[in-house]
Amino acid sequence: MNITVVGAGVVGLTTALTLEERGHTVRVVAAETGDATTSAVAAAFWFPYRAGPPDRVVAWAAETKRWLDPLIADPASGVAARTGYEITTDEGLDPPRPWWAAQIDVSRAPAPVAGAPIAWRYASLAIEPARLLPWLASQLRAPIEHRTVTDLAGEPGDVVVNCTGLAARDLAGDHALLPLFGQVVIAELGEVDRSVSVTDDRDPDALFYLVPRHDELVLGGCALPWPPGTPPVVDTAITARILAQARSFGLPIGPVKRVRAGLRPFRPEVRLERVGRIIHNYGHGGAGYTLSRGCAVSVAELVGPASAGLRP
Repeated sequence: MNITVVGAGVVGLTTALTLEERGHTVRVVAAETGDATTSAVAAAFWFPYRAGPPDRVVAWAAETKRWLDPLIADPASGVAARTGYEITTDEGLDPPRPWWAAQIDVSRAPAPVAGAPIAWRYASLAIEPARLLPWLASQLRAPIEHRTVTDLAGEPGDVVVNCTGLAARDLAGDHALLPLFGQVVIAELGEVDRSVSVTDDRDPDALFYLVPRHDELVLGGCALPWPPGTPPVVDTAITARILAQARSFGLPIGPVKRVRAGLRPFRPEVRLERVGRIIHNYGHGGAGYTLSRGCAVSVAELVGPASAGLRP
């Protein structure tokens, strides 16, 4: 089949690549690419954060991890193994398993921070957008077409796949899709253990995470409601709070390099459905990297076999 994928963030690029692997002819159209996308600002580690529905999310996340794990062997992909620690309000050594761990192994262990709070420990991945996004684009057979799409039905192809993230609010008329403000601090590695990532979810109003990359640290964060149509602006108070949390955890981070802000495309549930010749694949919240391949496989299932679009 001939397919147009609209959007060149991690969801759009992964969807396009997955469809090409299944024999389809794919063109990607996007107004923004690379560092200009929301995906470029993400902390980008494997964890199904702020996405639903739970049963589909855990399956999509597991599928994505199975795809990402072999990419660790290719430095150009920007994917690296990490041991993740999620600090929560769960008490004791044997509380109920978290919902997101339905298809992965987790255990209880002290988090490697000051105070050693008990956390959920699991195998995670750190992903560098500046490497993975161009790597994905390089795997495609055709270059991305840079232009703004205003009418999905007007795009050519047997199928059009809508991977436009927040832009889908207007493009698809979906007002259940809302922006959530996120902000990260990028710092030098310092003396931080590069093999672990840490998330502290105990206070939703003071979310904290640490994600080491190969040459820098990503410190976050927040997930705050934001007025639709308003660009994100760095908040110095949030930066100060993130750095204070890092100090309270005794993390020996290096000097701050830069601060970035972006808007997550949040929806109570990811929209992944087919309406005529249009397939919608958006609303992944803070889990775009975590769900990208799993959702792409679901899109491919909705498209069907490549031969279905051929005419005698």
